[in-house]
Amino acid sequence: MTTALAKSSPVPIDPSDRTPLLDVVVPVHNEEADLAACVRRLHAHLTERLPYSFRITVADNASTDATLAIATRLAAELPEVVVVHLPEKGRGRALRRVWSESDSPVLAYMDVDLSTDLAALFPLIAPLISGHSDVAIGTRLARGARVVRGPKREFISRCYNLILRGALAARFSDAQCGFKAIRKDVADRLLPLVEDHGWFFDTELLVLAQQAGLRIHEVPVDWVDDPDSRVDIVATAIADLKGVARLAKGLATGSLKITGIGREPLPGFPPKLANQAVRFAAVGIASTLAYLLLFSLLRGGIGAQAANLVALLVTAVGNTAANRRFTFGVRGRAGATRHHLQGLVAFALGLALTSGSLAVLHAVTAPAQLVELGVLVLANLLATVLRFLLLRHWVFRARNA
Repeated sequence: MTTALAKSSPVPIDPSDRTPLLDVVVPVHNEEADLAACVRRLHAHLTERLPYSFRITVADNASTDATLAIATRLAAELPEVVVVHLPEKGRGRALRRVWSESDSPVLAYMDVDLSTDLAALFPLIAPLISGHSDVAIGTRLARGARVVRGPKREFISRCYNLILRGALAARFSDAQCGFKAIRKDVADRLLPLVEDHGWFFDTELLVLAQQAGLRIHEVPVDWVDDPDSRVDIVATAIADLKGVARLAKGLATGSLKITGIGREPLPGFPPKLANQAVRFAAVGIASTLAYLLLFSLLRGGIGAQAANLVALLVTAVGNTAANRRFTFGVRGRAGATRHHLQGLVAFALGLALTSGSLAVLHAVTAPAQLVELGVLVLANLLATVLRFLLLRHWVFRARNA
C-alpha cells in the first residue's frame, strides 16, 4: 500500500526560539565506564563550538549496571543534560521514543564511544537548519573521510553497503555510521513508518527517506574504531539480513512507496520481476541459514575452508532446485541437468567470494568463529545478489523471455 505524506517545502529554522535548537541523543546500554567522560566531552564541545541552544538526551536502554545512576547525576550537574529511561533494549526504540517526544527542530544522535570527531557535528546539522537538506549522515566511506579501524570491520562495512546498493538501490554511502541528524518535521512523518527497533533502524529510516524523495546530506568524518565495541556481529548481520529482505519485498511488490515529499518516488519493479525477487529472497534466506548451520557443524571436524566448500556446495544444489521450481516455475526433469550445471557456475562465484573473504580475514588476524560467520554472511549475501542475476538472465533465460 502506498503511503502518502503531506508535501512541504523545507524552510530555515529560526535559532532565536527559546526551545533548544538541537537535541543530541546518546543511546546507552550498560555503559557505566564510558558514559560520564562521553557526556562531559560532548557538553564541553557544544558549549564552546555550537552557536545555538542545545540539549543532550541520554537514552538508557534497560541497563543493569550503574549507567542510569551516572546519567541521573550528570543531569543534575549539567542543565542541558536530560535522561530518558526505557525498560527494553534497542537503539531504534530509544531514538524513536526521544525523537518523537522532543520539541527541538533538529534531532541528532551519536554513539557513546564518540568514535566520530565532533568537529563534524556543525557541518552535519547546518544543512538541516538552513532548509537545504532533510536528513544528514556521517560517512566513513566517502572521499575526504579519515578512518582508523581494522580490516575486518572495514570489510564488513563495505560489504554491507554494497548489499544495500544491490538489494535496495541505496544511494547513500554509509548506513551504519553512528552519527546522524534529521529535521523534526521530517522525523514526525517518517518515524511511524519505521518498523525496526534495533540496529537496522538507521538503514530503514534512510531507505524510507530516499523513497520519499528527501534530500540526504553526507558529511565525510574522521572516525577511530572503538576496540571495546560489544556489538554481536553475527546476530546483527542476521537481523540486518532479515531487514533487507523485508524492505526488498516492499520495493518489489510496490508496497514501499511514500509520496508527497519532494521528488516522485522511485518507479516500482515490473510485476514478474517483483514476484521472482520476493520468492528468490525467501529461498535465499533459507539457503543462508542452512549454509551457516552446515558450516558451524562441519568447521570443527574438517576446518574452515573445507567446511565452507561443503556447506556452499550442498546449499547451492538445493538453492538451484528450489529456485527452479518456486521462483521461475520450471516443472519436470527436462533441462534439470543443464540448469544444475549452470547453477554450479554461480556456485563457483560464491565459493570465490566466500573463500577469498576467509583467506583475507585469516591473513590479517586470527578471528573467532563468530567473526568468521559474520564475514561469511556478508560475502554470501553478495554472492546471492549475483546469483539471482545469473539465474534470471542466463540459467532460466528462456523461461523469462
